[in-house]
Amino acid sequence: MPALCVMLLSGAAGLGWQVVWTAQFGAGLGHEIVAVLAVLAAFFGGLALGAWGLGETIARSRWPGRWYVACELLLLLWGVACAFVMPALVQQGARLIGAEPSAGWHWTVSFVLPFVLLLPASAAMGATLPALESQLRAAHSRLGALYAANTLGAVAGVLAVVFLVLPHWGLQRTAWLCAAANALCAAVGWLMWRDRPVTPSAALVPQTHAQWRLAGLLLATGALGIGYEVLAVRVLSQVTENTVYSYALLLAMYLLGTAAGAALYQRFAHRLGDADLARDRLLQALALAVLLSGFVLREVDVLCAWPARWLGEGAVAALAGETLAAAAVMWLPTLVMGALFTHLCLQAQSRGWPLGRALAVNTAGAALAPALVGVWLLPALGAHLVLGLLVLAYLLLQLPARWRRPQVVALAAVACVLALALPPLRFVEMPEGGQVRSYRDGVMAAVSVVEDGEGVSRLRINNRAQEGSSASGLVEWRLAQLPLLLHPAPRRALLLGVGTGFTAAAAAQQPDLQVDAVELLPEVAAATALFAQSPAAPHPARPLHLVSADARRFVQAQGPAYDVVVADLFHPARSGAGSLYTVEQFSAVRERLAPGGLFCQWLAIHQMDLQTLRSIVAAFQKVFPKAIAVLASNSLDTPVIGLVALPGDGRIDLAALQGRLAQAQALPGLARGLATARLEDTFAVAGSAIAGPAALRRFAGDAPVNTDDLPVVNHRAPWATYAPEALPRQRLLALLDALQPQYGEIARDGDGPERLSAYWDARRRYLAFGTTVRPVADPAAMLRQVQPTLMALVRQSPEFRPACEPLLALARATQSPALLAELQAAHARCVPAR
Repeated sequence: MPALCVMLLSGAAGLGWQVVWTAQFGAGLGHEIVAVLAVLAAFFGGLALGAWGLGETIARSRWPGRWYVACELLLLLWGVACAFVMPALVQQGARLIGAEPSAGWHWTVSFVLPFVLLLPASAAMGATLPALESQLRAAHSRLGALYAANTLGAVAGVLAVVFLVLPHWGLQRTAWLCAAANALCAAVGWLMWRDRPVTPSAALVPQTHAQWRLAGLLLATGALGIGYEVLAVRVLSQVTENTVYSYALLLAMYLLGTAAGAALYQRFAHRLGDADLARDRLLQALALAVLLSGFVLREVDVLCAWPARWLGEGAVAALAGETLAAAAVMWLPTLVMGALFTHLCLQAQSRGWPLGRALAVNTAGAALAPALVGVWLLPALGAHLVLGLLVLAYLLLQLPARWRRPQVVALAAVACVLALALPPLRFVEMPEGGQVRSYRDGVMAAVSVVEDGEGVSRLRINNRAQEGSSASGLVEWRLAQLPLLLHPAPRRALLLGVGTGFTAAAAAQQPDLQVDAVELLPEVAAATALFAQSPAAPHPARPLHLVSADARRFVQAQGPAYDVVVADLFHPARSGAGSLYTVEQFSAVRERLAPGGLFCQWLAIHQMDLQTLRSIVAAFQKVFPKAIAVLASNSLDTPVIGLVALPGDGRIDLAALQGRLAQAQALPGLARGLATARLEDTFAVAGSAIAGPAALRRFAGDAPVNTDDLPVVNHRAPWATYAPEALPRQRLLALLDALQPQYGEIARDGDGPERLSAYWDARRRYLAFGTTVRPVADPAAMLRQVQPTLMALVRQSPEFRPACEPLLALARATQSPALLAELQAAHARCVPAR
């Protein structure tokens, strides 16, 4: 029992370290598939080397218990050291890679750096199970029980770290907790086994054909097992919210299944027959389990939504749905995987192999799977065909004689027929009368463009995140033009995030502006060609320079300086996106700004709660203490604000702004763009401000600052996605109540504060009134509902055109000359001369 407890705690610490390392490398090297695979390969590769090299040394030692203690201590010391020095080293690695590296250089640095940095710790981790198994073999401890305990500990570790420890303690203190667990394991091991020598294993026997076959089985099953995990995670990401908690639950279900499978094998192995027959029966069972899980994968959207029918909408129901879907897809195959792995390791030991060698070969296969399945097979063939290949691959691992049995042939035939006959395994929500204009199964995500019955196309990532549409032109034009107008003379601009491409194209309407745009997913960049065909799409005056790269790594790398940097609407709940809202990311952007440069970070209020926003504001102000906030549009359902770091004293120079607008109006193409964006005068631009530095500081208050070490946004934002506490319009009004703009903080060199202050107040009243308006089809009835309030706002601030324009439209629809004359008298610009 003490040994099982040690393995349980060691497994928890091991997965805790993996979470910490993955977060650190993701923040530094980026979230491109290269970096993701690099961390996985470094982790699995280190485990394999440790199990192979140290495992065989331990097997020949009389003191495996002492080796176990030494491995835990090495993991402790190296892990703690890495936790402190890795952020700086990884940042240097990002600079070494460069902004636009060649594929070879990118892969080389991304793989070598994590592998070298993590090798001592991951190798020590890989040797712990062989060491403990060697120590306890004489006590008749069973490998299945040890493996099950270690894996069950990993389940507890990943869930505790992701849900409890990391959100409150941060990465470095989480590393200390993992180190404490390693220290406790080492202390218990020292007390129990320092004076308990064992008889070393016999010398290794020469390699035979049977042993080479066994090695191939261990390698192949490792690759196929992780390959199935990669496939399941990719398919499930299209129905889950794809947050940091989604992946933790998926990984936990995978590990829980393998742990249960190892434990069940320990209990029922004697019923499977001789070793070869048992192995082939397990391979057949695993092929059947994967095939059956393929049918379950097609219904995971129903499973994911099922708990909400009983529990109601909320975080509990959402997480229960993700857990249910993950368990339904993972448990049956992983139960057999855990049993098969235990069986193969025992079979290897019976033929003279130490456990370390068997574990190393299996782990090496696991290290190959993400690249083999995730990078090559899934994008090329699709999930349904890859699923069929996995079934056939498991069947092909049997002895050739087993194919004489009809059930094996039937299983293979069913797998082939279903893989070829069934439609692709993907999820795309279709509106009524809609169609799929484009679908690309990429390496990291599935990207689709869906057109509804009214001809509006929407960009979706994994069928969840909507990254804009062909109907959202006004807002996306403003996301580009508003920050560009606030800079006195921009010559080069960087846009982080592309989406539909409207924002980048709107920025490039300035003929003397070089626009660089960075997009993580190549499939999203390719989809911009479809949106460029929309009649509402902007037409760039000069070609865009589009780079497929992680925005975080691109900014950290060495490159040109920019007059304006605009960061798009990154959904904060999506796994990894929170690192784009940290102090470290904002500091990296500041280093890329030219003297007098401007940075604008756009934030979607409909995608986050106000507490998450406070942490982002606190991080932004830590780097840009003079920042102001602006409102992108007057939308109540999809409100967007921007945090803007202005050059100079941080205030809007109204005189310079008026000059910029005059220059823009002289360019026909740009003038049309500004008219589309409703940014034709100084009040439309400066009036978008909602808060100065002091108001932002009061709003942020004592909120925890989002940093790489304390990733508050990654762990807080998902809860607003699972269970929103308020409607977007309610959040917007609460935000405007908390942020009161003051002229002296925001603007200077204008005609005086009265008119701009009146504009700000009219906007606040306009938005509050908008929440009470109930649209009706009859223009006369609609006019009676809105005329008194909107007319009062026009009189209060004649420059506030959002109040005037709907009245103008209704006056024309109802043919009301009296209202037209009143509007003309109150606001001549709102009613064009005829």
